[in-house]
Amino acid sequence: MASSKRLVALDAFRGATIALMIMVNNPGSWGHIYSPLEHSKWSGCTPTDLVFPFFLFIVGVSMWFAFNKFNHQISKPAVLKIIKRALIIYGIGLFLNVLRPVGSFAEFFTHWRLVGVLQRIGIVYGVGSLMVLYFDEKKVKWIAGFILVGYWVLLAFTGGFSLEGNLVRRIDILLLGTNHIYHGYGVPFDPEGLLSTIPSIVTAILGYFTGKIITTASENKTIVKKLLLQGVGIAMLGYLWGFFFPINKPIWTSSYVLYAGGLSMIILGIAIYLIDVRGYKKIIQPFVVFGVNPLFIFVLSSFVAKTLVYIIRWETADGGIMTGKSWLYQNFFMPLANNVEINASFLFAILTIIIYWLIVDILYKKNIFIKI
Repeated sequence: MASSKRLVALDAFRGATIALMIMVNNPGSWGHIYSPLEHSKWSGCTPTDLVFPFFLFIVGVSMWFAFNKFNHQISKPAVLKIIKRALIIYGIGLFLNVLRPVGSFAEFFTHWRLVGVLQRIGIVYGVGSLMVLYFDEKKVKWIAGFILVGYWVLLAFTGGFSLEGNLVRRIDILLLGTNHIYHGYGVPFDPEGLLSTIPSIVTAILGYFTGKIITTASENKTIVKKLLLQGVGIAMLGYLWGFFFPINKPIWTSSYVLYAGGLSMIILGIAIYLIDVRGYKKIIQPFVVFGVNPLFIFVLSSFVAKTLVYIIRWETADGGIMTGKSWLYQNFFMPLANNVEINASFLFAILTIIIYWLIVDILYKKNIFIKI
């Protein structure tokens, strides 16, 4: 069986995804970013738009291997473990959203963003795990299909797919309130909203059944062939569906689920071929190091990033506000990049990755694996 030994490509894929998540979340200046490292303004798909679904996909793959010990069956120990981990991940996301400048103690609660990346990961993991354990494979696939088609129909008949008119935004405003969601799009709208989290569960389910392919295939070359063939088919289906239901990360459209999920399978298949079949393992070792402590290092990077912006700050002589991040950017990275802002911003992100790699490398060498 191909599963008799751990595939290094799985850790490398996970690690590369986390490294990219950290990099795109930590430019020196949000106003100066190379275009491939930016999200699409609305519909469309840049390389950066693929990072989050890639991570949810690998969460799903990991679910398959983790649930081997439960024989992929629902049980009280399994349910308790799933709920506990989902709540911990969601809770950490809530805590990180507390780290922001506020005028009074009351604002901690009246302007507390209740959803976010980690919150979505927690929900997707929790709901997706319970689904795949409670229902058999056929039913899970039918439910996943119903979610994708139903989501398309629901949005199409309730305002369409625009920023201001979509149902995702209206539900978040109704249930969470405008003060508790993201405002980075110019209007209250959360890219990790409640309704759009439902189709993102299917992203993890695609990963879960990819884990089954990896486990049941007789050899690594067979895994590669299946992942490439199925990945191309799923990605093409998503691309074609995008002509009717635009590929869109902020509202996590069904076409986006299939397009990103198919690409995940293709890239994982290529990684398995290069790393586990051809043996190119040394060159990807830095990603493997990231991949064995993924959530820990992502949480740490988020905490440090928010601290540098929202906690370490002071008033300047002219009455403005200087943050720790801005000071580093202006006094270290700008001179290093000959005052070319886009290069300084990119160098900030690269050095951030290097620093966190040094941390996870120490943990890796000491066999310390921090589970979240």
